Amino acid sequence: MEYVYAALLLHYAKQPITEDNVTKVLQSVGIQVDEVKVKALVSAVKEVNIDEAIKSAVALPAAAPATAPQQAAPQQAAEAKPAEAKAEEKKAEEKKEEETLESLASLFG
Repeated sequence: MEYVYAALLLHYAKQPITEDNVTKVLQSVGIQVDEVKVKALVSAVKEVNIDEAIKSAVALPAAAPATAPQQAAPQQAAEAKPAEAKAEEKKAEEKKEEETLESLASLFG
């Protein structure tokens, strides 16, 4: 995970994400660097738009205000179908993002 953090730090500092830069960042905080992991990270990050990946990261939804049960029932019945479709779409998107994150995490141990 520290390798990914190093890449994000370099991106935030608007520095190129190269093997040398990642190695320097990791060594600066006392981490013994695995060159294979560095090469894999740099190779994987070349094809990722980091800004877009950050924007599309899953955020925790804010709690909705509570409504009285009498008022909520008719409204829920009217909105049930669109809400179900949105929920299914969101689940599919979250699953895809989770799979992407898992595949990236497996690259870096």
